[in-house]
Amino acid sequence: EKTLLQVNPALFPAGVDMAHMIYETKRINNNLIQLLTLYKTGHDLYPFDPQSQAVADMLRLISEQNLSLMASRNIGIEFVVDEDLYWEFDEDLVSGVIGNALNNAIHYTKNRIRLVAHEADGFLELRIEDNGKGYPQMMLDAGVDAMRGVDFIGGSTGLGLHFSAVAAKMHRNRGRAGEIRLENSGSLGGGCFILRLP
Repeated sequence: EKTLLQVNPALFPAGVDMAHMIYETKRINNNLIQLLTLYKTGHDLYPFDPQSQAVADMLRLISEQNLSLMASRNIGIEFVVDEDLYWEFDEDLVSGVIGNALNNAIHYTKNRIRLVAHEADGFLELRIEDNGKGYPQMMLDAGVDAMRGVDFIGGSTGLGLHFSAVAAKMHRNRGRAGEIRLENSGSLGGGCFILRLP
């Protein structure tokens, strides 16, 4: 990643292949972490620890971990978040959910991603929007059931969505639980992954 950030993409054609390799490596690593976390939550071994977090700082930190990949693909990122927005959540779980959604947005966007955070109806709403083709209608219609299928040809297992849904539901407050949503309603015209935490 350091090498990729230091070279001029016009003078280093192999950079595109390196960026793709970094993307796939991160995807594999994320899948392994998600599997281990799901195992731990299923066996009451995960140390769920919600604490007050600066939302803007968390979003920037996650995006910084993907700078080389975004730069290699000429992807711009925009933040729409109040610097004074704090919320109580498990930082590791939420970072995993947002990191997974951002990685997907990087893969499917044309060239722009927007990270939005705001309070809505007593929930923290985190939105990852892109200007790609959006989610297939079949996936939007299936909702939670979309997580159950496996696509061996495309390489999709639904693991990221399942992990995100489990992580969201672990966050509870005043009888309400967190949730995820998929929409094609983002301001950039593409897909929009939404995480809502009470």
